[in-house]
Order: sequence, then C-alpha cells, then structure tokens
Amino acid sequence: MTSQLSVAKIREPICGLPREQLDFLEVFSEIESTNSYLLEQPAPLPGRFRVALADHQTAGRGRLDKQWHSPGSSGLCLSMSYTFASPQQLLPCLTLAIGVGVVRALEKLGARGIGLKWPNDLVVRDGKLGGILMETRSSPGDTLTAVTGIGINHDLSGIPDAAKITTRLGQVSDLSDCMSELPTRSVVAAGLIEGLFNTMAEFEADGFENFASAWEKYDWLRGQRVTVDLPDNSISGVCQGIDLDGALILQTPTGRRPVTSGTVRFTGLVGHPGSTQ
Repeated sequence: MTSQLSVAKIREPICGLPREQLDFLEVFSEIESTNSYLLEQPAPLPGRFRVALADHQTAGRGRLDKQWHSPGSSGLCLSMSYTFASPQQLLPCLTLAIGVGVVRALEKLGARGIGLKWPNDLVVRDGKLGGILMETRSSPGDTLTAVTGIGINHDLSGIPDAAKITTRLGQVSDLSDCMSELPTRSVVAAGLIEGLFNTMAEFEADGFENFASAWEKYDWLRGQRVTVDLPDNSISGVCQGIDLDGALILQTPTGRRPVTSGTVRFTGLVGHPGSTQ
C-alpha cells in the first residue's frame, strides 16, 4: 500500500503557472465528497484555482447521481475548482477536454494504453480506471466556476476481493495495469493538478477544437455497436466518434444521430481500439 497523501509532496513538483495560480491545496483523510466541499467554498478569482484531495470519500458522486466507490488509500479522489473569466458557450465539451488532459498528464508519468469512454470514463484493458464529474456554479461578476472531480484507481492489489468489484464496464483496472513503475499517489496527484490547470487554461483560450482532434486518438468506443439509454427511450447504433460540440455520433439504421447525454452500454462486438494504444 502506498504512503498517505502529503500536501508538501504534492505541491513540491508543481511548477510554472499552475504553481503560481494555485490558491489552496487541502488533503483530507476522509470526507463526504471533494466536489461537494469545493462547491461550498469561495470561488477562486478568474484564472486561479484550488484543489481538495482525500484518502477516502464516504459519499463520492459520479455522473447522473451515480456513486463513486474507491477503497480507502487505494486511489485518488481529487477535485479542482477553477473560475473562467467569462461563461463558456461550449461548456458541455469541457468534460471531454478534461478527459484528454487527464490522459496526457498520466502519459507524462509513464502510463500507456488508456482509453476514453464517452463522456467521462477512463479505461485500461477494458476495465474502468476512473471517472470524471464536472459541476458548475455562477460566480460574482458574470464569471463561472467549474468544479471537476477526478476519481482514479491507483493500486488495488492490497484490497481484499478487488477482483469482485464491478462497474458498468464489467470490471475495474488501476494504474499498475498501465505503468511499468507505479509513482506514489502524491506524484500522480501533482501531475494531475498541473495537467488539469493547463487543460482549463487551454480550453478557455482556444476552445474545444484541439481537444476534439486529440479525443480521436483515445476514443474507446469508435467502431463499437452500443445502445444509449435516454430518459424516455433508447438509441442503438455504431459509434463514429464525436463532433465539435462534444456529442457522440451514432450511425443508426436511419442515419447519423448525435447524442448529447445518456448511458452507453455495449450491444455488439468487443475489442476496443482506444484501449490498446
């Protein structure tokens, strides 16, 4: 089992603008939800950010009000609060951009073979590595604050019955599945913090277009036959990537169909190109 998280060890490797713009870095041994905590704190000034991490969350949340379960000290529960100077017209795309930013940050630490499952899952070897939850709130002066939660399995080898943990993907994975040398959680946290800030700054300056082209490299769903469950019906088809608005494109019997929300489940062949890069 890796060492406990350390504020000093997390902050030390962070450099450049991310270090300058970081207002608060807090670590909790246990908390209900790092996202909920940051949503209750004062919003950072535009371009600045604060971070909360926890060894264990008792009420971690995922997309569509799903729960996020992570055994204590086996993963990372990290949230960042960042304020945009002006409301972003393509804010629904931010979760996708963050996914690309997280994979890039983990690749800098030596990870390989991570795929992105639209809209917010990280996948390794066809198992769920982690997930992203992005929430927003209006801030003074017509600014907008995004609170982004990242949950990542670091090392499940010391967790009893870890192989029995199941998700919508059917199984779980951890960073030890995609890294030859596993960094400490503090090192991973520092890399994610720096990468998340850079993602926010790039998204604010240039929008989603650059991230959209990068998403194709990691797209775990492309070419797969799926069904997307919507609130009032379901749509089936073959995934054809995403568009510049962040929608999932399905090729259906009646033509191409953009999907902006829903739960994706597989209904056809397996073998996911995004998970084997």
